[in-house]
Amino acid sequence: MPTSFIEPSRLSPYLSPVDFLQPVLDGPSIFVTPLVPAHFDELYQAASDPLIWAGHPSPLRYQKEEFCRWFELALESKGALVVVEKSSGKVIGSSRYYEYDESKSEICIGFTFLTRECWGRNINRELKSLMLEHAFSRVKTVWFHVGASNIRSQMAMKKIGATESHRAEKIINGKLLQYVFYKIEKAQDK
Repeated sequence: MPTSFIEPSRLSPYLSPVDFLQPVLDGPSIFVTPLVPAHFDELYQAASDPLIWAGHPSPLRYQKEEFCRWFELALESKGALVVVEKSSGKVIGSSRYYEYDESKSEICIGFTFLTRECWGRNINRELKSLMLEHAFSRVKTVWFHVGASNIRSQMAMKKIGATESHRAEKIINGKLLQYVFYKIEKAQDK
């Protein structure tokens, strides 16, 4: 296992991250940990496949210069996470919490990518389930912003039970892009 990770089951409760936006999450086949600078090489290796970014609003993110820019912003966000496959110890992707609004009781999940080896293996569903469960400990609504041309991610939203709310434009990297906004509401306690 890479030295930059600590298996969540080995974390003392006193050492667990307390930051809501960067938790350690433990699932059956993956664990999720806060992004740190030491993750750059392994995460870039996972992200360097051009097919991951096909149909994405930032289709050149597989290039090192583009990825460096994304990585710096991810670190600055203080909500970025790294996804690690338990069986291999390999970094297989990343996701992020962002736009947390305590007063509205909502947060966004996005900037997610996974290696192609994960596609079709329910890894995204497991990741989103872990992140949603954590988010719903504090908020009532989770939003997802998906590029209008990113059909694969739109289909993934439907698989996890997100409903389309509306479409709008967002400025990303100085470009005005069309996005589809999905949401999932916290289930009401009975």
